[in-house]
Amino acid sequence: MSESLHTVKIFRPVAVTALAAGLLAGAATPAAAAVGVAAPDSRVAVSKAAAGQDSPELQKAIQALVDAGFLGVQVRVNDERGEWVGSAGVRKLGANAKPPTNGHFWVGSVTKTFHATVVLQLVAEGKIGLDAPVAGYLPKLGLDRRITVRMLLQHTSGLFNYTGDLDPDGTWVPGLPATGKEWLDNRFHSYRPEELVQFALSKPAKFAPGTDWSYSNTNYTLTRLLIEEVTGHSFDAELKRRIVGPLGLKGTVVPGNRTQLPRPYAHGYFRYQDASQWKVADVSRQNPSLLAGAGDMISTTQDLHTFFSALNGGKLLPAKLLAEMRKPHPKSDPLYGRYGLGMFVKDLGPTCGTVLNHNGSPPAGYAALMYSTPDGSKTLTASLTAGDAAFDLATYPKLLDGLVKAAFCGGQAAS
Repeated sequence: MSESLHTVKIFRPVAVTALAAGLLAGAATPAAAAVGVAAPDSRVAVSKAAAGQDSPELQKAIQALVDAGFLGVQVRVNDERGEWVGSAGVRKLGANAKPPTNGHFWVGSVTKTFHATVVLQLVAEGKIGLDAPVAGYLPKLGLDRRITVRMLLQHTSGLFNYTGDLDPDGTWVPGLPATGKEWLDNRFHSYRPEELVQFALSKPAKFAPGTDWSYSNTNYTLTRLLIEEVTGHSFDAELKRRIVGPLGLKGTVVPGNRTQLPRPYAHGYFRYQDASQWKVADVSRQNPSLLAGAGDMISTTQDLHTFFSALNGGKLLPAKLLAEMRKPHPKSDPLYGRYGLGMFVKDLGPTCGTVLNHNGSPPAGYAALMYSTPDGSKTLTASLTAGDAAFDLATYPKLLDGLVKAAFCGGQAAS
């Protein structure tokens, strides 16, 4: 895998051996997405909903992301004081308008938490066995019978990640077009979930099922097929019946082959090298079927707050299964915490406590953040958009840490 030093690959979750190339738990692929520089007037805009709650720490944290190179940021924080909503940067290259605080965006791997929740609801109903072989539900795929439903949700199946993966000796094995100009030229291609899985199964497994941990989109594309097989309905229908409808989510969509974000939305861009020239493409429109079940949903910061607060507040799952969701695997990637079943568990230290999270992005242009306290009473949800200039990769973990601590630690400085 080669990469220009000027192109920063920020939107993917990766094994710990490849963390230098990935910042957000998104497409699980080296998606080259240089981040944009905002217009000079990039001061933070705070919505009327936050008028009674001044939060200079949050304002400073989101402005720092823009100053470092993100084109736009929209953030929503809910806590015991109420709601704070703000944005920084710009909505579109060449424009002065701020990103909409109620904007729609591609959420990437945040999709996985929705799928894990639906699977565990089916476990609670006795329709799926958490430790049952997946092959028993999907016999036509030829899966290793040792792979259980839990292993899919936990990323311990050993299945090759169809958007590209590291082999055991650290060599990058390319997958379906998910990065660089190849992805850009292919971004409107339509994939079927079965096609993604069959591609993955054509590659050697990384390890024997249950013996190790490796983040793989293949696991969650299989969860979509599992949900649809067991219920006899599309995932979209089940999501609407189980989560979207009951919680009143207005902006959460399973788009299928739909390439257009609902309005309002902020534009995301992809900076790439074509021969010897650097170019920038608006990738607000893209076909997310490449990440079916693993990263193809659309949502808003309001909906992500409502969903994650309800989930962690015990409104969507029985206590026993919520506890299973939060059991961290010791070998999982520690950057965002340790992985449970569809979420990371991260300890922010003795003064801040534990946060649960899952971040995400499509291959390029967008990133989503979703954090909550264990009781669901405090949440941070956000969308970040990339623009037209390179980004200093080394600054991102500290910037993210600063934002999370501003929300959950009373503004404590990033360590």
